[in-house]
Amino acid sequence: MSDAPLTRSRKVCFVTIGATASFSALVRATISSTFCHSLEQHQYTDLIVQYGADGHGLFQSLLQDVNSQQEATGINVSGFGLDTNGLEQYMMLAKTGGDSSGAEGLVVSHAGSGTILHALRLDVPIVVVPNSELLDNHQIELAEALAEQEYVVHGRLENLSQALQDAEKLRVRQKAWPPVNSGTHRQTRGLAGVVDEEMGFSVE
Repeated sequence: MSDAPLTRSRKVCFVTIGATASFSALVRATISSTFCHSLEQHQYTDLIVQYGADGHGLFQSLLQDVNSQQEATGINVSGFGLDTNGLEQYMMLAKTGGDSSGAEGLVVSHAGSGTILHALRLDVPIVVVPNSELLDNHQIELAEALAEQEYVVHGRLENLSQALQDAEKLRVRQKAWPPVNSGTHRQTRGLAGVVDEEMGFSVE
């Protein structure tokens, strides 16, 4: 019998703050020893963070802090500012781990409707974390409405470890039949109706 350690399937958590507004609080909350340990407990192998155009210095500082912790995790942390080719490849990594041997992971995102819809189209679980520092936005309402209908997990900066647990539960429920957001939920506003209403579009 071989004494070689078992290799874990690649499981990716992709974090994105979008391209238009800074969200350093989400970057700080995810590039932390607490969050990385939680990822490891849920068999994740990789954390990829899209930290925005002005976030390189913060990313490097946080990465150094995580790597200097005495109880280092086995999570491979990487990041980038912006990608002109879009986020498709990173979303797919979260969905598949990169190949047929990978495991389905997770997307953690600001409450941008485009990112949410993209993740839902790919059928990858998403934790939506509203940026409360933005003025005159509907991020909190959007996150709450979509979470209520069990499309997403409404994540909170102060307790993303709980959001990871909730995402695993949602993943299991979404694989069941009938879908958790079918029936009465879908007969009311549905996904399109929720997004349109919370973004201020007419739903008539």
